[in-house]
Amino acid sequence: MNITRDEIRSLKETALKVREHIIRMSSGGGCFAGASLSCADIIVYLYGKYLNIKPENLNDPSRDYLFLSKGHDVPALYATLAEFGFIKKERLNNHLKASDNIYWHPNISVAGVEFHSGSLGHLLSVASGVAMDCKLKKAHNKVVVILGDGELNEGSIWEAMLVASAYKLDNLVAVVDRNHFQANMETEKLIPLEPLEDKFESFGFAVATINGHSFTELHHIFSQIPFEKDKPSVIIADTVRGKGLPSIEARADRWFCNFSSYEVQMLLEELRGNQKADIKSETLIVR
Repeated sequence: MNITRDEIRSLKETALKVREHIIRMSSGGGCFAGASLSCADIIVYLYGKYLNIKPENLNDPSRDYLFLSKGHDVPALYATLAEFGFIKKERLNNHLKASDNIYWHPNISVAGVEFHSGSLGHLLSVASGVAMDCKLKKAHNKVVVILGDGELNEGSIWEAMLVASAYKLDNLVAVVDRNHFQANMETEKLIPLEPLEDKFESFGFAVATINGHSFTELHHIFSQIPFEKDKPSVIIADTVRGKGLPSIEARADRWFCNFSSYEVQMLLEELRGNQKADIKSETLIVR
């Protein structure tokens, strides 16, 4: 299955809008902006190209599933849902207001959110259960769960992997947002994760590593799912915390951000200037 230059451009333009929403939600109380910016391209690709999830088919048993296990990245999810018509864009202005459910972690009262995930380490288990149910029904739903790399320190992740491997859930895909930070510290300085591919393989998953900001690579690798019959898949997506904003990229102190209105305007200008060149840079057609 090909992806065209126009499709890549459209995805990049949508990702730019999602990042603009994230920056705006980073004021008036703030949000986990750095991590949200790192996974924005992944979520946009999944909704824009890979998954059969639309506002009109949320009650269709044949639709696909996306679970955001690293729930503090919910600004990226809410913004993507807004851009694809699940919720009105104006609702994002209600971030942290008591009158709405647009908050720091996913809330199932928001259309398109599958499960609460304020506490890390749980949704790979939930996604595995959904994938098993689909298998038992002989259905063909795709089940994707997005994990944080720091979240991999949770033992429940590895317990869920053992179960998913034992039950041969090759309809399950775990995507690791590998931005190399856990809260305000680099992962490899806190509890080293490497060699990460080897660890996943030893737990019975088929593994691939890609650039998580390249729609070309995202499309190429998701087109190969499942990597191996009877094995669940893991995609390690190398990403950059704060992607799109060079002034805050890869900074330990930019996990949670609460910007002033002036800072928001400056960051929006920085984002737009940086993204214009980026939109032009990736126009390859791949299979």
